[in-house]
Amino acid sequence: MYTEMVTTGALLHGDVARHLDFDPAEQPVALQLGGSEPADLAASAKLGERWGYAEINLNCGCPSERVQRGAFGACLMAEPQLVADCVRAMRDAVSVPVTVKHRIGIDTIEHYDFVRDFVGTIAEAGCQTFIVHARNAILKGLSPKENREIPPLRYEVAYQLKREFPQLEILINGGITRYDEIDAHLRHVDGVMIGREAYHQPFLLAEVDRRYYGDTGPSPSRLDAELAMQRYIGDLVERGGYMGAATRHMLGLYRGVAGGRGWRRVLSDARRMHAIRTRDGVDALFEEARSHLHAERSLQAA
Repeated sequence: MYTEMVTTGALLHGDVARHLDFDPAEQPVALQLGGSEPADLAASAKLGERWGYAEINLNCGCPSERVQRGAFGACLMAEPQLVADCVRAMRDAVSVPVTVKHRIGIDTIEHYDFVRDFVGTIAEAGCQTFIVHARNAILKGLSPKENREIPPLRYEVAYQLKREFPQLEILINGGITRYDEIDAHLRHVDGVMIGREAYHQPFLLAEVDRRYYGDTGPSPSRLDAELAMQRYIGDLVERGGYMGAATRHMLGLYRGVAGGRGWRRVLSDARRMHAIRTRDGVDALFEEARSHLHAERSLQAA
């Protein structure tokens, strides 16, 4: 699992615990950094390793104008030698793997040589793993959301990278929402990153361990996942955390299930969640949310 991008400035001059604290149950977790100063990235990578992250990832794919003003994200693809210097500094600073996430091009640059040379230069600095978002990043004129949807997906570019660099670990990302798509990609690359679909439809992940990691136990049900999250959120609230910071990531759990809309409505009520300070309060709100699922089943049975 990967964090959202955290800037080096936020870590070196901000609240480190707020950005880096996580539950050990979430491991393995990769810390994704945004920055372009080798020394700052090295210091931030050290912090990540100290906090227990299993991997440090450098973001070279975010196209937002705010990120560009900070001279990092996708615009770094135009400066492969700088990225190589950053990767080298990070690798010298930590013992955990340092990886790079990037696009296949920027703006109207669509020829394969551009991304091939980028990957080759970074690989010479010792990076062994590349997560390839198989779209160009349009640096001006599109919002981050539009940049995830409008530039066409060109998966073949990632496949070609794997053919040209068989010694590297190449993972593919972008628009992947189903197991049959995952299986098709795995015939060409080493791994698949699921992004927003895991947020919109988290139950998609229920079969992952059985399908790809050799787990022979039963797959969790939606209720299993909900109860695990309920316990996790109880712990979060007892440590002073805000319940809604976690429930927002599970609102798609009952997507397409009768009663799911009522369940989501209860667990997205910010006013009520801000008032909850105890595990009992968390349990009561989840029970109320589940009542919508039970009521819908009762109506269908009748």
